[in-house]
Amino acid sequence: MPQQGEAKRKPAHHNDGMETFNLIAPHVSLGRSVKIFGFANLYGCTVGDESRIGCFQRNATVGGRCKISSHSFICEGVTIEDDVFIGHHACFINDLFPRACRTDGTLQTDVDWKVIPIVVKRRATIGSGAIILGGITIGAGAIVGAGAVVTKSVAPRTVVAGNPARLLRTLGEKEAP
Repeated sequence: MPQQGEAKRKPAHHNDGMETFNLIAPHVSLGRSVKIFGFANLYGCTVGDESRIGCFQRNATVGGRCKISSHSFICEGVTIEDDVFIGHHACFINDLFPRACRTDGTLQTDVDWKVIPIVVKRRATIGSGAIILGGITIGAGAIVGAGAVVTKSVAPRTVVAGNPARLLRTLGEKEAP
């Protein structure tokens, strides 16, 4: 409540219009006209021009004109090329054998862990709730159905779905990738 003679404070905003409840570290590189929505945490990331980002990205690369929906988890080692759509709550997993402790019972640290990269090629679509395992490439123009668990690379211009994800069909020449 403002005191007498005090102006009511407006919510603080960054100069570019992003709300201050986003945590964007100083070393993050944002392209032109990037929009970041609600509770995003970005550090060590590069985001291309005209992309829209939901929450929780770390040490990832996102190309231009992408749409990353809310509650998606894009972790270190993930490269998303231009014009990619990522649905809500999609999850990328960069560790094929996650463990909390070493065999001697002590907690693991960064030295015990190896990033397994993931690449999503240009104009691919990842449906809501999809899980993409480490070491996977999603081909250009491919479509991953909602809820799919992707355990193998996906060829360009194909549609996969299910658990584990399996080929449903290949997109025709006139179908938009």
